[in-house]
Amino acid sequence: MPDERPESRHRYPHLQAITTRWMDNDAYGHVNNVVYYSFFDTVVNTYLIDRGALDITNSPVIGLVVETRCQYFKELTYPETVEAGLRVGRIGNSSVRYEIGLFREGEDDPAATGHFIHVYVDRESRRPSPLPVPLRAVLEPLLIDG
Repeated sequence: MPDERPESRHRYPHLQAITTRWMDNDAYGHVNNVVYYSFFDTVVNTYLIDRGALDITNSPVIGLVVETRCQYFKELTYPETVEAGLRVGRIGNSSVRYEIGLFREGEDDPAATGHFIHVYVDRESRRPSPLPVPLRAVLEPLLIDG
């Protein structure tokens, strides 16, 4: 695997503060690795809901995760505020690659970076569906150029 240098916070056009919780720490005294994925989900879905691109109970098209990855660089702990950076690496016909950086409050280097890919499907049939225009419109400002 090539040596991947994590990108700093300025490469993420959207930032959202997320407060760690007491239950996030594990027996080793740091936020458990699975919680990082919860932070990923939180920043993406909050962004989409706040901009009216996702109604979790009524949207006819929903995103299903088909791939995910996380690289860890620094420990996060409780209590701490995490700043989740969000950008879009690729927009396809029915898929989106979301890229996330998790930063300690005020730090430029990430504690973790990762991505997940949503394939958007019809809620009822679960068959791939083209991205709705409102969804595409809120994603385009987050699109980066590799």
